[in-house]
Amino acid sequence: MADTVKLHDKQFKIMIPESEIDAAVQRVADKLNERYAGKTPIFLGVLSGAFLFLSDLVRKTTFPSQLAFIKISSYEGTQSTGKVEQQLGIDFDIEGRDIIIVEDIVETGHSMNYLLSYLEARKPASISICTLFFKPEKFLYEYSIDYVAMPIGNEFIVGYGLDYNQLGRNLKDIYVIDEQ
Repeated sequence: MADTVKLHDKQFKIMIPESEIDAAVQRVADKLNERYAGKTPIFLGVLSGAFLFLSDLVRKTTFPSQLAFIKISSYEGTQSTGKVEQQLGIDFDIEGRDIIIVEDIVETGHSMNYLLSYLEARKPASISICTLFFKPEKFLYEYSIDYVAMPIGNEFIVGYGLDYNQLGRNLKDIYVIDEQ
């Protein structure tokens, strides 16, 4: 991949190479393999950003699992709106099941807070939160993020499923705005 890419009106440069992402995904998979050995949890992928992370993560796990998807959004451009909208939900019973939410990035926590409330009402046995990226400086809630592949600062990033106005999800590396 190129060292820089242009998406819409912004130039981006590589921040995290694909090899570092892969190693971080493996570390999370190892922890999940330990915790869920002998169980059959449901991976709940948050669309659209988590699809690549979820795909790579599931292929690195060694326990049986099911997949489901939910679509929520709170972003416009490079900023979170703070308002969460659900566009696709779970259409089967999860009562008594172990749920692993797989998210691309947790920032303020508004989306995850919404999703936890939505899921808890359906009485699962457990809910774990697994995210590729976590911005601890922006996080506004008390609940814990169980599995964090990579903590990062407050940069706006794209690639590996994350987008800038729907572009850049296909990039293998993580890119940050190049403000030179």
